[in-house]
Amino acid sequence: MSIVYLNGEFIPIEEARISVLDRGFLFGDGVYEVIPAYGGHLLRLREHLRRLQNSLDAVRLHNPLSVQQWMDVLQQIIKRNDAVDQSVYLHISRGVAAKRDHAFPAETRPTVFVMSNPLYPMDKNDLMQGVAAITLDDIRWRACNIKATALLANAMLRQQAVDAGAAEAILIRDGYATEGAASNVFIVRNNILITPPNSPSLLPGITRDLVLELAQQQGIACDERAISESELKHADEIWLTSSTREILPVITLDNHPVGKGVSGPIWHCMIDVFQDYKAKLRRGDMRDE
Repeated sequence: MSIVYLNGEFIPIEEARISVLDRGFLFGDGVYEVIPAYGGHLLRLREHLRRLQNSLDAVRLHNPLSVQQWMDVLQQIIKRNDAVDQSVYLHISRGVAAKRDHAFPAETRPTVFVMSNPLYPMDKNDLMQGVAAITLDDIRWRACNIKATALLANAMLRQQAVDAGAAEAILIRDGYATEGAASNVFIVRNNILITPPNSPSLLPGITRDLVLELAQQQGIACDERAISESELKHADEIWLTSSTREILPVITLDNHPVGKGVSGPIWHCMIDVFQDYKAKLRRGDMRDE
């Protein structure tokens, strides 16, 4: 039985309830985070909590817990659920207002919800098979750096990809790639690892930043700059990164092979480095919080 945290209580997920007047339910008025935990050790916790605070500040929502309180709650969720590796989801909405009104209510108590799902190990041999992606117009709002719970546009774009037999939609705005529907995007051109710079057009990914950090440690040339649609379509390698997908190679884009149509050499290097990083975190050989 999965144990969740809801407004100060640890309870079975079947007992978790919120009001139909919760603004998260009515408006998607809230923010969230997804944090992987390997062997009970949360990946880049402080960076995730910093991004959470940035999102809360952007939507003018008070953080209901201190950093230490968040750490305590998240560790309790991990301990109360059995999987060795877990994906921890936390969600804060503006809470319940007396009536449905678009304007922010003067005083509400935020709704705080945390749950955990098993995060199953990703085998390199399976990952190296890669996935298909398609390009779609980025129809989302202009504040994608806020990790908001209102994800209908992302869900619609992902579903278009699924309907086309692809794993992800890579989004194009004004002729340039921004990110995936639920991932950050990297390309490799001439042995240089390139990803779009952080901006309101994309989410500042924690895994994205870690991949850049690890690549630089390996002596791989990295560049944070805009990627044109043409450059994307002529890339030697394309990767998707996220907390749950880690580093996923794209081998076909819009039904055309990426590079040689197989996972590329720089991806093979980086997936080994990333898995080694996870193994050290899982064993407790490093403190990543």
